[in-house]
Amino acid sequence: MPGIIDARLAELGIELPTAPPPRAAKILMAKIAGGFLFVSGQLPSWNGELRYIGKVGRDFDLAQAQDAARLSALNVLAHAKAALGGDLDRIAEVVFLRGFVNVADGFFDISQSVNGASDLMVDIFGPAGAHARTAVGVAMMPYNVAIEVEAQFLLR
Repeated sequence: MPGIIDARLAELGIELPTAPPPRAAKILMAKIAGGFLFVSGQLPSWNGELRYIGKVGRDFDLAQAQDAARLSALNVLAHAKAALGGDLDRIAEVVFLRGFVNVADGFFDISQSVNGASDLMVDIFGPAGAHARTAVGVAMMPYNVAIEVEAQFLLR
């Protein structure tokens, strides 16, 4: 029987990608410690295929940046699900998101870009999806992707 969060994903028509392995380092993609789940920064990829290669404000507009952030957040959830043995209902709250945006000079809607990830968490988890957040504009990103998102979750 699917859990509450899996049912919510289905209701919203959201499919999670396959959780991709690390690309460049010997790191854990997710780690449970002290009642929290930490998920490493995730790129905008679908089943391992990178998307949104380039800079926001030059190659992508704000709406596309939000889509890239949403896709990165879907990868965060894919890793959370894998780390939790498939049970996203173990997430009590989304505590914190951090988003990095690969920006062109003169692009200032960095916070709004990361809203694609934040809005997704609230859509899925309801009030428990409301979180603290940092959004940072950077000059370069791994693989020249537009967005990277990492997360911290409080567990039940």
